[in-house]
Amino acid sequence: MGRARPGATSRGALTSVAAGDAYEEPRDLPRLWHVTLSVSGKQVPLPDLRRALEQLAHDHPFLLTSRYAPDHAEIRYWEEARDLHDAAAVALRLWGEHRQSAGLPPWEIVGLEVIDRETYHHRIAEGYGPAPATPVGVHPF
Repeated sequence: MGRARPGATSRGALTSVAAGDAYEEPRDLPRLWHVTLSVSGKQVPLPDLRRALEQLAHDHPFLLTSRYAPDHAEIRYWEEARDLHDAAAVALRLWGEHRQSAGLPPWEIVGLEVIDRETYHHRIAEGYGPAPATPVGVHPF
């Protein structure tokens, strides 16, 4: 085994900040965004819808909670993305991309909210907005 270069790690070269300089996070690092996706359409049998939403939760590991009724559903989850535009783009594709694999109904997206983590926690602390996504899972309205 060869010796590592001084100042290098297994992940690559170390970087340093000059004394007195403030460290700034790179602006293009992913952030967490809280997403609420609302969908609706023609009524479907509740057991089929529940099964489809449970499969979606299995397929999409960040899914926190789903609430549903025969003709609409709300999905809430955290998305890791560089900016709001990226998080919203992923959210707008979620239902369509998983429709076949999860057996989701052919409903349309009727609402989308994407907020950053700080805004989400501020709303909860102030008593505004939806309650925290607990209990986690798939539940009727």
